[in-house]
Amino acid sequence: MRQLARFPWAAILGLTLIAALALLPGVALAQDAPPADPAAAPAVEPAGPTIEQRLANLEAYVTNGVPDAEGGALGATAGAGHNAWMMTCAALVLFMTLPGLALFYGGLVRRKNVLSVLAQCFGCAGVVTVLWWAIGYSLVFDSGSSILGGTSFAFFEGVTAAPNGAYSAWVSQNVFAMFQMMFAIITPALIVGAIAERMKFSAVMAFVVLWMFAIYFPLAHMVWGGDGLMNGVWNANASIKSIDFAGGTVVHMSSGWSALVLCLILGKRTGFGKRAFMPHSLVFTMVGTGMLWVGWYGFNAGSAVAADGIAANAFVTTTLAAAVACAVWPALEWVTRGKPTVLGFCSGAVAGLVVITPCAGFVSASSAMIIGVIAAIVPFFACTKLKAALKYDDALDTFGIHGVGGTIGCILAGVFASPSMNPNLDTNLKSLIGGGLVLEQVKAVGVTLVLAIGGTAVIAYAIKAVIGLRPSAEAEEAGLDDADHGEAGYHLEEGGGHGGLEDLSASPARAEAGVAFSTAEQAG
Repeated sequence: MRQLARFPWAAILGLTLIAALALLPGVALAQDAPPADPAAAPAVEPAGPTIEQRLANLEAYVTNGVPDAEGGALGATAGAGHNAWMMTCAALVLFMTLPGLALFYGGLVRRKNVLSVLAQCFGCAGVVTVLWWAIGYSLVFDSGSSILGGTSFAFFEGVTAAPNGAYSAWVSQNVFAMFQMMFAIITPALIVGAIAERMKFSAVMAFVVLWMFAIYFPLAHMVWGGDGLMNGVWNANASIKSIDFAGGTVVHMSSGWSALVLCLILGKRTGFGKRAFMPHSLVFTMVGTGMLWVGWYGFNAGSAVAADGIAANAFVTTTLAAAVACAVWPALEWVTRGKPTVLGFCSGAVAGLVVITPCAGFVSASSAMIIGVIAAIVPFFACTKLKAALKYDDALDTFGIHGVGGTIGCILAGVFASPSMNPNLDTNLKSLIGGGLVLEQVKAVGVTLVLAIGGTAVIAYAIKAVIGLRPSAEAEEAGLDDADHGEAGYHLEEGGGHGGLEDLSASPARAEAGVAFSTAEQAG
């Protein structure tokens, strides 16, 4: 007890009291401090797309459905597979013009004019590309009026790798623009066939520029623009509820009927009806036909703007119609003329491809077979009987195949279109399928005829008054290769390693043959 009494309890107790008093101000300050700012707390990460959303977008991608923008990366970007398909199709459609159409037409003209046809095809590719970039794409696919689009996409402003949902949920808009540009390139190039060998290059290029603005851009918007006058599939307010899968009106009717008007205003080739105008190379024409057929898969199947079931059906119907017409046309020749010709096979194939174009994604395989037969018979008689009776100089049968073929194809689309082949037909046209759609197709044909015939006549007469349409008679007789381009497609005297006719002097026989060749060259 004495030791405990001696322990410094008083000192310990004092120090404890002092420490407690020292802590009191801090405790009071802590109690008086305002609560912590909630903004200073770590932000809560938003929840990402659910598994269900991601799977739904994956399903939409595979089936070419509409993606959910909140469903992850697939909801905001182009689909790789669809993009790859459409880039391939764009290249195939360009392949149709260069070199397909160039070789097809080039082989059908006389050799002194082969380069002029190739140059006109190249000229269309260059000029139309510039117009398309500057304003054409915008006038066709921007929203605007029912007849012409706006200018929001001028100079490809805003045309990026992101999809334009108005036309495709899964294809980059810049890829879509390139695909549609290839259609714009080949359409005026088709007109070249009717006026081949007698229209000077400067007039052709001037015509193409004016024709694109007056006819192609408005017509393409009316048929394919989201708010177009004749876009029956997607525009619920369309005044004419017609269908055109890949360009029966926009490409073939417009070019074919314009070609007829232009060749009538231009007049016949010198010597037409008095001497034969023989194709200088049916080999070129056959090769060009094969290229056109291959490229047409991009043209028709690509117009589904996706690698989906509709594209697959268009691929099948394109094949069947082309093959049937390719067989029926020469069969008609065999019956009426005694022999099937290679040119008949080529003409039949192209006619089948033309007529199936507006129908391809809307009709069944069996319907395509019937369309193929009609595609051979009607254009065959247009190119042989009608042309001979009316005596117009459609040099390479652009009107007979594209004008007539595109027109009947447009009407047949209304006859054979089936929602079982393309469910999109039920979107706005359910009440018209199987009846009233044919009348809508006839209306679309009428609008196209008025625009193509009237617009072409005005443009042609304007160019004729300002710069003239034809070369001089001497230049036409010598050939447009030399008159317009200062070149020749062939130098056959060099085929054996010789520099020209002067080298033939060592052999009288070869010299005589060379003179004969030179005379024939000038005549033909």
